[in-house]
Amino acid sequence: MTEKKTSVTMVGLGYIGLPLAALICDSGIRVKGYDVNSAVVDKINLGLCPIKEPGLPEKIFEHSASGLLTANTNPKVSDIYIIAVPTPVDTEFTPNLGYLLRACRQIASLLKLNDLIIIESTCPVGTTEKVSHLLQTLRTDLRFPKQDNSESDVNIAYCPERILPGNALNELKKNDRILGGLTTKCTKKAKAFYEKIIYGQCVATNSRTAEMAKLAENSFRDINIAYANELSMACTELDVNVWELIKLTNMHPRVDILMPGPGVGGHCIAVDPWFIVSSAPDTAKLIRQAREVNDSKPHYVLKQIVDAADQFKKPVVACLGIAFKADIDDLRESPALEITKMLAQKNIA
Repeated sequence: MTEKKTSVTMVGLGYIGLPLAALICDSGIRVKGYDVNSAVVDKINLGLCPIKEPGLPEKIFEHSASGLLTANTNPKVSDIYIIAVPTPVDTEFTPNLGYLLRACRQIASLLKLNDLIIIESTCPVGTTEKVSHLLQTLRTDLRFPKQDNSESDVNIAYCPERILPGNALNELKKNDRILGGLTTKCTKKAKAFYEKIIYGQCVATNSRTAEMAKLAENSFRDINIAYANELSMACTELDVNVWELIKLTNMHPRVDILMPGPGVGGHCIAVDPWFIVSSAPDTAKLIRQAREVNDSKPHYVLKQIVDAADQFKKPVVACLGIAFKADIDDLRESPALEITKMLAQKNIA
């Protein structure tokens, strides 16, 4: 009897979902991509890559031509569903899970016995449990997992992504991954899947720890960036060259201060710490302060530019590079873009 081949539905074909889909196809597993953006779907089906990521266009062309990768504007039945949709924060810095919960509603009718759902979108702690509860209300004919390790018909796990834009394919393949299922069985199934597609270590834990790990990683980086940014502003006030200061300070064997910048960009570091703050507002004081420092830096940079421009009669300011980091096309939360927009409003850019 021929063994049934596993298929994956990738919900969301953006900066995380599309590279991951390509990686899965590398292992010979069929991926049925789903995205609400019809332009993205059309490009992928033509073998074109809708985002800038080194090495990805070649893989999209290859896997689209072979039929391993297809894209659709509605989700298709599979054995594994990976959700990689945006989870932004609203104007009050509280998590917006609308895209994630809508994705869950869209795949609910497709689910069957022994299916595996993996959430890669960054989420507040407890979201995987919320997803299971939602699906249980939508599909009363199936049993969904609870943290009491009771038997379930469908498996749900959380696996936070860890990639660096511009090196996504390499990091997806080599980075260690954290697998947090709602039950031991869920974790084992998720771990078995990732072990087929990556070289990195697959570490098992529970869903809440896995959710918190992603938030903790990016909050750690945000706090360190905030220290460098705050230090740079203090140095300006005290007439100290911050670049020389950091170079000298980093000569200490246990000190490694980062370089300051115009703020923090990208959909991870600039957003994820707020998920902890919103869930534990009375406790996460340092995390909140770091976010506020980094969010204030573009306005500080703007003032420096305006003060310098005031020395000229009709100044023209050139803004070179508006993505949140070098060599990518991702403008999400970019402080450089924010500064450019504010300068344009002042008619000096």
